[in-house]
Amino acid sequence: MVQETFKIQGMTCSSCAATIEKNVQKLAGIDIATVNYATEILTINYDENKSNLSDIVENVTKSGYSAKKIGYEAMAVSSEEIADYDKQQRLFEIKNLWYKLLLSGIFTLPLLYIAMGHLLGLPLPNILEPGQNPLNFGLIQLILMIPIIIAGNKFYSIGFSSLFGGHPNMDSLIAIGTTSAILYGIYGIFQIQTGNIAYTGDLYFETAGVIITLILLGKYLEKKAKGKTSEAIKKLIGLQPKTATVIHGGEEIVIPIEEIEVGDIIHVKPGEKIPIDGQIISGSTSIDESMITGESIPVEKIPGDKIIGASINKYGSIKYKATDVGKDTVLAQIIKLVEDAQGSKAPIARMADTISGFFVPIVIGIAILSGIIWSITGASPVFSLTTFIAVLVIACPCALGLATPTAIMVGTGKGAELGILIKGGQPLETAHKIHTIVFDKTGTITEGKPIVTNILTEGTITKEKLLMLAASIEKSSEHSLGEAIVREAKQTGLPFIKLEEFQAIPGKGIEGKIEGQHILLGNKILMENRNIDIILQKDSDHMASEGKTPMYIAIEGEMAGIIAVADTVKKGSSKAIQKLHELGIKVAMITGDNQATAKAIASEVQIDIVLAEVLPGEKAREIAKLQKGGEIVAMVGDGINDAPALAQADVGIAIGSGTDVAIESADIVLMKSDLQDVVTAIKLSKSTIRNIKQNLFWAFAYNALGIPIAAGLLFIFGGPRLNPMIAAAAMSLSSVSVLMNALRLKRFKITNKISLRSNVL
Repeated sequence: MVQETFKIQGMTCSSCAATIEKNVQKLAGIDIATVNYATEILTINYDENKSNLSDIVENVTKSGYSAKKIGYEAMAVSSEEIADYDKQQRLFEIKNLWYKLLLSGIFTLPLLYIAMGHLLGLPLPNILEPGQNPLNFGLIQLILMIPIIIAGNKFYSIGFSSLFGGHPNMDSLIAIGTTSAILYGIYGIFQIQTGNIAYTGDLYFETAGVIITLILLGKYLEKKAKGKTSEAIKKLIGLQPKTATVIHGGEEIVIPIEEIEVGDIIHVKPGEKIPIDGQIISGSTSIDESMITGESIPVEKIPGDKIIGASINKYGSIKYKATDVGKDTVLAQIIKLVEDAQGSKAPIARMADTISGFFVPIVIGIAILSGIIWSITGASPVFSLTTFIAVLVIACPCALGLATPTAIMVGTGKGAELGILIKGGQPLETAHKIHTIVFDKTGTITEGKPIVTNILTEGTITKEKLLMLAASIEKSSEHSLGEAIVREAKQTGLPFIKLEEFQAIPGKGIEGKIEGQHILLGNKILMENRNIDIILQKDSDHMASEGKTPMYIAIEGEMAGIIAVADTVKKGSSKAIQKLHELGIKVAMITGDNQATAKAIASEVQIDIVLAEVLPGEKAREIAKLQKGGEIVAMVGDGINDAPALAQADVGIAIGSGTDVAIESADIVLMKSDLQDVVTAIKLSKSTIRNIKQNLFWAFAYNALGIPIAAGLLFIFGGPRLNPMIAAAAMSLSSVSVLMNALRLKRFKITNKISLRSNVL
């Protein structure tokens, strides 16, 4: 089986996605076909011996939509241009919808005034008065209706296409209902022209106009809410440098990275990005891999070590051999993981498919059946047609269509007001069901920047003197641990002493001479190699068990002390995790750091599950494992290495201070970088879902009561028949009630904030 992804254009509702899925799955050799309506991506698994790409594209086209193959392998050199094109295409669609909404609204307002105003006592010019000039009264409404039909032309093209294709959707209902109202209105004008002016009260152009305008408004808001699926991919690709310095025939030449081949020798200078994955053959350095692995501390590299493309070479000059190029690099695999996760379909989307799949055909059937039954029982053709239109109009899914998006719109707006950016309805719908939240460690639970935590001395030297000597020698180093020591000395106000000699010892530490004294600073291996007795071994082991990195300092061959450096826990992390536990949510921590460091941090903040030494691709797989167990999983992270896991999770939550890629890949962004906002986001989700359920209940209850009345149930028992105009008014009223209920979400307040004064770290 082969997996492929396609970008779909032309969908207007979740029922469109269901139509494409059903039609594609009819092809030979198709195992799975899933359409994600939010990202407009079709993912298929198929047997290439039984079907080919052209068959799939042709099938989608026959369904009334368009399909274009996508994927990282197809992007290559023009990947950024493709991402730009997708963004521009989305902006074009939003702008196009806005113009259609504007056009429809401009003509609907006067149409509504002319049709309904005189009933409310509002003045009309004599030339349009239904009593004096009934034909003009009808014709002007028809003329005003024409631009509205043009604005909503897509409802008709897709609605009737889906209807005749055997998969009616919401557009089909809109198309049938408004077309029936328009045709009946034209019939009414014909009756008026023959002298039957009673039909001035039975022109339903304004009903069709209002329906089209309201639905266009919903589509516009929906399109605006959709996430920018191309942005994360574009930023990931942008991490990779455009060129590389390759050694050919003894000469260094600069070539585009697309031209690099496996086995090429590449020269990288200090401060440059690593162009492609490879293995060092000469030189040593320290490489910042935080954007890929999540490690906050740069990793020492010597000949034979592997290095990752897009990571940053800190200070050494190295030459290395390219081992992986194109789609085989770590970065390319991360891009593919994000792409696959974003293209997958959320389980909650099935609900909309099911509702539209049953609701629309049933309503159409009831409308046709009611018209036929009344005709058979001797009612006039006009009465039967009116009943048919009334059923379609009152059942037209305005309230049903507004029930979810209005609540989501208000909910996401309230979230933004609280500094929580929620990207559309899907994450807001899913967040209330979360079973497990997985936190990245570095930069999420912790500060992401190492600081000095302990200073231990041996003999007569003071802590200030030890720190001053260590900072003076580390000032010539570019190692992040050294930077933490230098930063601590500056904050303490200590002076720096002139360095007489300096030498870096790759992977071990540094040495130099200050005031005539030989200073050695580094790890345990360095001390053992120089035969220095580690007197403070017990203390250093204890600090290591707490997740700290001990750095030993020796003066003139004698141990002088230890300076420990660590990435500390953020204020508020512990309280946020405590609140999540109170909500019945399990908390896990995932990191590329070692087991000792991870367990120390987990113990401090009461983490339930610890996943340490996990690589980028494995992070997404760990999330997938939890999901396979039936759990709804959220991921909270801030780094590029978190992007695949953020996209794979049911809800991806990014810290606002994190990288752009993490933010673009996530469903929810915490702009204040406060983990307690995770709790707020979940509570907001619960309130919004409760509101949506209320809206859906009233929308369905309205249809359950309205459809039988429209079909003539009351008339059977001597009551009135439901005029389509009254049906339209009832439909509008139901929409207003749903909207007013959604606006109650504006009263949502934060109740989980806790004082941090007692949280001493």
